[in-house]
Amino acid sequence: MKLVFATNNLNKLKEVQALLPASIELVSLKDIGCTEDIPETSPTIEGNAIQKAEYVKQHYGYDCFADDTGLEITAINNEPGVYSARYAGQAKDANANMDKVLSKLEGISAREAQFKTVIALIYNGSLHTFTGICKGQITETKQGDRGFGYDPIFLPDGYTETFAQISLDEKNKIGHRGKATQQLINFLKQ
Repeated sequence: MKLVFATNNLNKLKEVQALLPASIELVSLKDIGCTEDIPETSPTIEGNAIQKAEYVKQHYGYDCFADDTGLEITAINNEPGVYSARYAGQAKDANANMDKVLSKLEGISAREAQFKTVIALIYNGSLHTFTGICKGQITETKQGDRGFGYDPIFLPDGYTETFAQISLDEKNKIGHRGKATQQLINFLKQ
C-alpha cells in the first residue's frame, strides 16, 4: 500500500517511517510534486491536520494523511499550542521557539506540559482522525542534541532525560506522534 504523508518535515517523515510496517510505503509531498506551502489556518491542531490532508486529496487526488502537533504548557494558557512551529516568528526557528518558552516560564515552578499530535487520514473517501498525547514537564535548560523542535526542553513523565536525549525508538514508544501513528497503523490493518 502506498500512502502520502502530507509533510515537508524530514524529521517527522523519519519518525513515522520507523513505525510503519514494510507493507506500507510512505510517499512524501516532494514525491508527488507538491512543493507549495499547504495552508494551516485552523485555530486547532485537529483542524490543521484535516486541512492539510484535504488539500492533498483535492489538489493531487491521493489518499493521504497529515499531522499537526502542538506543545501545550499549562502555566501559559496552553501556549504555544497550534502556534508551536511559529511561536517566535515565521522563521520556524526551534531555538528561538524554545528560548521564548523558557523566558515565559522564568520563575515559574509549575511546568506541566503535553505534546499533542492529531493525524488526519483520508482513505477510501472517508476522513479519520487519531490523537496521541505525551505528558511531561518543561526543563529549565535545553538538554540533548537528538530529535527536533521542542525536544531538548521536554521531559516526559517517568523519565530523567528529555526527548532530545533518548533514542528515536524510545521516543516513538512513549511519544505523542508514535501513539497517534500506532492508532493509524491499527486502523489500516483492519
